[in-house]
Amino acid sequence: MALKTPQTVISDNLNGINNADTAFMIISSILVMLMTPALALFYGGMVRKKNVLGTIMQSFVALGVVSVIWFLYGYSLAFGGDIANLTGNLDFVMLKNVGLTPSSNTSTIPHQLFFIFQMMFACLTPALITGAFAERFKFKSYLLFLILWVTFIYCPLAHWVWGGGWISKIGGLDFAGGLVVHIASGAAALACCIILGARKGYKTENMPPHNLTLTFIGLMFLWAGWFGFNAGSALSAGKLATTAFINTQLGATSGLLAWIGVEYLHRGKVTVLGGMSGTLAGLVGITPACGFVLPVSAIIIGIVTGMICYVITTFKGLFKYDDSLDVIGIHGTGGIVGSILTGVFATVLINPDGANGLLYGGFKLFSAQIISTISCIIFAFVGTLFVLYIVEKISGLRVSEFEEMQGLDISQHGENAYRLQI
Repeated sequence: MALKTPQTVISDNLNGINNADTAFMIISSILVMLMTPALALFYGGMVRKKNVLGTIMQSFVALGVVSVIWFLYGYSLAFGGDIANLTGNLDFVMLKNVGLTPSSNTSTIPHQLFFIFQMMFACLTPALITGAFAERFKFKSYLLFLILWVTFIYCPLAHWVWGGGWISKIGGLDFAGGLVVHIASGAAALACCIILGARKGYKTENMPPHNLTLTFIGLMFLWAGWFGFNAGSALSAGKLATTAFINTQLGATSGLLAWIGVEYLHRGKVTVLGGMSGTLAGLVGITPACGFVLPVSAIIIGIVTGMICYVITTFKGLFKYDDSLDVIGIHGTGGIVGSILTGVFATVLINPDGANGLLYGGFKLFSAQIISTISCIIFAFVGTLFVLYIVEKISGLRVSEFEEMQGLDISQHGENAYRLQI
């Protein structure tokens, strides 16, 4: 490895690049990348053992498919020059005009580093949706779904919120993905549940998680990766990243404690799956707010999100849909709660580039959060319905009844996760 000379360091500084910020963002990008395989483990442990590899593959392959899309045109649609406040132009296709010097969006890091950081968000988001249709989606159809959903749903949403689109212009805030990642994946999950229908045997057969140890490992890697997800969204190593880091931890732990507290009052026992679900709910809830609120507000957001997500997931049977791994109940619901509470607790004391929420007299921000939240739900839900319609016409959505009974591991991939019964 070639050592940098003092002249090289000076040259970087003259180009506007801060080496500490660059190192921080490289590490953050790695952490966010690891969230997708972590999600594969988290989801993989919650399905039946005949579907664990099929479930893992749905997250794993997203890293490949979405990375190529992001390079070819996805990044440009999300962050290219604004077209009618709805989408980006083609200025950044295949890294055209995306160099190693900062852009107007990246401040002190290379533009290409911002590109790769945002790529990891784009890879994770559609992978989250797979928990809703676990154990019943054709793999080849899923590949087509990935391409269409990222192109026509994720990229426009990212532009609306982070790329200079209409939500950013009305003042809507989303520090790290409450709208773009969690609400979008939750609304898409609802569309998938409605169109695909329930798993064979749903409500008549017992379908417990086959390996909660695997799920726990996935959750802990997700939790660690979330610090890159949230703190990295500050785009520099400094005070704002530190605040986002602290708020992420407080939101997660508050969600954990709130969930198991309500679970104990409701069922008389505390479960590991409940603790993991509460932690995830808290992480989701604090994501849009982590760079805009005080630590005490992060605790409140985590508690409220954990309690509401518990209620939604516990009584989801009343809604007549089969959300296999609670994407709607945790990611969708948590994203909605977090986005709205951002409009309550945000303060310019933490982030001068943000706005004051309702608690600080900022009714304008609160109304912007409501409008942004509802708009993202509708767009992701309706858009996903159209994507599913196209996929259904081209290749069908569900595996056959026999293939579903076999399990996705054998029917879609010709493999077994385990040689021994567990």
